[in-house]
Amino acid sequence: MKTAILAVIMFLIMIFPHELGHFIAARKCNVQVNEFAFGMGPAIWKKQKGETLYSIRLFPIGGFCSMEGEDGTEEEVDDETGEAEPKEYNPRAFNNKKPWQKIIILAAGSAMNVVSAFLILTILVTYLGFTTTVIDKVMEGSPAEACGIMAGDKIVSIDGTDITAWDQVSQIIQKSAGNEMTFGVDRDGQTMEFSLTPEFEEERGVYIMGAQCKVNHNFFKGIRSGAVGTVRLFGVMYDSLKMLISGGATISDISGPVGIVQMVGETSNEGLWSYGFLVALICVNLAVINMLPLPALDGGRILIVLVCWITGKAVSPKIEGIIHAVGIVLLLGLTVLVTFSDIRKLVG
Repeated sequence: MKTAILAVIMFLIMIFPHELGHFIAARKCNVQVNEFAFGMGPAIWKKQKGETLYSIRLFPIGGFCSMEGEDGTEEEVDDETGEAEPKEYNPRAFNNKKPWQKIIILAAGSAMNVVSAFLILTILVTYLGFTTTVIDKVMEGSPAEACGIMAGDKIVSIDGTDITAWDQVSQIIQKSAGNEMTFGVDRDGQTMEFSLTPEFEEERGVYIMGAQCKVNHNFFKGIRSGAVGTVRLFGVMYDSLKMLISGGATISDISGPVGIVQMVGETSNEGLWSYGFLVALICVNLAVINMLPLPALDGGRILIVLVCWITGKAVSPKIEGIIHAVGIVLLLGLTVLVTFSDIRKLVG
């Protein structure tokens, strides 16, 4: 049950902000939005506000933004005669907007996925905090207590090496192999030295001093770390795509909905950071994949807009519809293959 709830939350974070991005950009570009929905499937709540129908759907796994003229059709069926008639020109229809406005609207979905990943990482690292070199707690009976180190002391050096991060403390202690070390600490503005002999902890197989550091929850540091983490996720996606193109990865290495749910179950057992990192990674994954210049994806639609803009020649709505229809069929086929591969890995 826990895995199912977390999977729904993840799909919601992936898809809903994406559609919200399209919605916000469409409104800013004065495009008529016919419906904006939270969730998928049958509507359980609807409210018409101005020209837009807002709805909540039964399955909370995403949403959609339906814009006038989005499909590019120039005809509509008359309710009385049942015959197709030319649509009345609507300056606020998506297909009648300027190329740069179309590109902004189409790219806004992926941009929101990137923003989602950034916010997730920023909140996570701020909540978990950043280690400092200030002692927060000294364990009873530990080497740190035995040598006189106290809570509030700031470690400034170990055996003459300047200390600026807690990771350095851990690394130097492991390299000591249990030999006596000289700790320089700042206590209330005074520098003091203590001789400490690390103790070997058999359960974890590491040397310890028996003290915990204070954790800093600085939001501005969190923003910087969130931005750096988001950029690194793009690097992960770049490496993955490069492997797929070069043949270093196969269809069995790609995960679909079934595989993603399995990963949610695994990461949720490992803690908040693992689950949050997975959600952020998949948000960036969705942003990058969706911007690829392939039919049916926003990237493919942007490519067509650019080609028309550069050449000055419009692509027939019918031809564009066929291109995207073929793309959807191929994507569905790939989804089926990936899902089959996920199930086979689960069963196997």
